[in-house]
Amino acid sequence: MFYVKQTINDSLEIKVEIHDDNVFTTCPDCGVEVCVDISELFSDGESDLYGTALFCAECSKSRLEEIL
Repeated sequence: MFYVKQTINDSLEIKVEIHDDNVFTTCPDCGVEVCVDISELFSDGESDLYGTALFCAECSKSRLEEIL
């Protein structure tokens, strides 16, 4: 699931459907929150929200090391 997160103050944060900015997802391996630049993500014209998973830097590095 992709969502937008907005911090209201130190003790209040809301998550709402995607609109314009502040887009996040969670790494499917470790669950860490990952900030998403959706314009970059979808610039290839082939990606979609439902079929796309983004890994955090650490999990991406681990996966690349396994391949190489």
